Amino acid sequence: MVSKQNINIALIGNPNVGKTSVFNQLTGLNQQVGNYPGITVEKKIGFCKLPTNIKANILDLPGTYSLNASSIDENVVIELLLNKNDKLYPDVALVVTDVENLKRNLLLFTQIKDLEIPTILVINMADRMKFKGISLDIPYLEEHLKTKIALISSRKGFGIQELKEMIITYRTISTEPCLNSSVIDQDYFDSLRKAFPNQLLYKLWLVITQDVNFLNLDRNEIRSSFTKSHSDLKRLQQKETIKRYQFINDVLKEGLKIDTSIAKDYRSKLDRVLTHKVWGYVIFFLILFVIFQSIFEWSTIPMDYIDASFASLSAYTAAELPAGVLTNLISQGIIPGIGGILIFIPQIAFLFMFISILEESGYMSRVVFLMDKIMRKFGLSGKSVVPLISGTACAIPAIMATRNIENWKERLITILVTPFTTCSARLPVYAIIIGLVIPDTHLFGFLNMQGITLMLLYLLGFGTAIFSAYILNKILKIKGKTYFVVEMPNYKLPLFKNVGINVIEKTKAFVFGAGKIILAISIVLWFLASYGPGKSFNNAEQIITESHINDPLNDQDFENAVASQKLENSYIGIMGKTIEPAISPLGYDWKIGIAIISSFAAREVFVGTLATIYSVGGSDNEVTIKNRMAAEVNPATGEKIFNFASGISLLLFYAFAMQCAGTLAITKKETNSWKWPLGQLVLMSGFAYIVALIAYQILK
Repeated sequence: MVSKQNINIALIGNPNVGKTSVFNQLTGLNQQVGNYPGITVEKKIGFCKLPTNIKANILDLPGTYSLNASSIDENVVIELLLNKNDKLYPDVALVVTDVENLKRNLLLFTQIKDLEIPTILVINMADRMKFKGISLDIPYLEEHLKTKIALISSRKGFGIQELKEMIITYRTISTEPCLNSSVIDQDYFDSLRKAFPNQLLYKLWLVITQDVNFLNLDRNEIRSSFTKSHSDLKRLQQKETIKRYQFINDVLKEGLKIDTSIAKDYRSKLDRVLTHKVWGYVIFFLILFVIFQSIFEWSTIPMDYIDASFASLSAYTAAELPAGVLTNLISQGIIPGIGGILIFIPQIAFLFMFISILEESGYMSRVVFLMDKIMRKFGLSGKSVVPLISGTACAIPAIMATRNIENWKERLITILVTPFTTCSARLPVYAIIIGLVIPDTHLFGFLNMQGITLMLLYLLGFGTAIFSAYILNKILKIKGKTYFVVEMPNYKLPLFKNVGINVIEKTKAFVFGAGKIILAISIVLWFLASYGPGKSFNNAEQIITESHINDPLNDQDFENAVASQKLENSYIGIMGKTIEPAISPLGYDWKIGIAIISSFAAREVFVGTLATIYSVGGSDNEVTIKNRMAAEVNPATGEKIFNFASGISLLLFYAFAMQCAGTLAITKKETNSWKWPLGQLVLMSGFAYIVALIAYQILK
């Protein structure tokens, strides 16, 4: 969809200024997400139709405080703005700012202006101006900042149409810098100008101070000719920042007025409660409690409906299509496998909805601040909480998020322990096992036991991550020092549109990402379960008939016995029987063993695998996945396979085991070594086996 015929628009801004909300207002669901070539920083591209039918590519760049990059995310912004050959190089830049933090946000704006890119200043959250007693002199600000200003509220949607109309007139916007770069050091910049008369001064300065080069010049030549020590460059960068803030202060002295007498501020009162050393933790725990209660209570009806629908679809397919291998593949392999993942859409959607609400409201930043006090005791900082909390969605982007942690030791430890955090891929496993072994009862009439169990599993994962970090902090002899800085955004009511888009995009990514794996594995598993070598498989009917000469079976029991005989002697049955001695002490049979092995590709495959295995040869296609699992018994003992002891053992195994090929791959990429991901795989899986073994042996 990206086309060079379209206008390229770059959305740039500090974190927490509502940049994503502006992006969503301009693009709606017309978005795509990917990674920048060669790195793991996420990029979002949207597509928008402007007035007069002009089309635009809108790139939502990572949040950055300035063009003095201190992280990979910030470096991405600089590299795009310097590289005119990039197909997404902006025709116009929208610098999004927050009306309450305009002074700090304008530092980045003045730097972008120095690159002589047509730049529109977007002042967001304008709906809060009256509430905060803020007034702006827009004509004055436009004159002195040499730009056009769009006053908008991305939450309420006003000003967006005016912004679109402003974008199509971008060619009329002045590209004159706000500040003469020579004020940083007159002699130094004069010599730069003489040496490279055809180059933009500020771009040269960025090439000298940053790890970038897009001027078709020899970077070493520039640096050798204009070499300065690291300390001198830092001193000049500090001087640049001071000069810019002096300019910003002078402009805002006349352009922005705040009358505190009419402001109605409740932020400080809320902060005193939500970040309290006691009540802050109590409130956070209660919020988690409500979330997990709701996940189970609200999702029951849609989950049961999806489960029954796929069971009916499987039965309908088997009845209506001509009998044969293809029909069996569809009804016993593909449909149950896909149904085994789609059943969990309601719970996953609710989880992402709650996470989005916490982020949108501004509360998540308070959690980061609150948890910093705990993190430091375990060798981490509050910045590590962001990946750990992000890990509740998926460990892969959570590990990417560690790039904001400057200290290598803290970053490495965070990468290694993040997979312990309960991700959404574990949710299907937890949900089905909890539903089977934990009674759907209520304590005191309103506390759902299944919801409490789910919350305890999340807390167990987070607690194990913290404890592991403490041990690694003692073991790893890596020196380093860091400082914790977190921005507290204003509280605001979550924007329904942002929450909705986030839930749809994340759920869609989960379903389609997992769906590809599950579909492929379901087909392979169906084949392995439907065919087998030797007489034990091929002569199953004869074997069952001969074994019941004295006590003939009725038709239904005979079909079930033949199906069981074939499954046990199929290729997958042979594989399962081979590993059964190793997993039987944990309370698992060979079928669960196959599901565990297949789910090393991705945890969520576990349920789909069992759904496929139990469906192959089944005589009643209308039985739901949950009912099939609940009915499974051990032929030797006659006891249910999924009982309390084996269920708890499975829950603990999946809480600790490293069963995600994608996580191992991203750990290798982020640490640039196979040593760390292989260590994760061996230690986490070994620990999971031992804990599951102990739990089963105690509870059985």
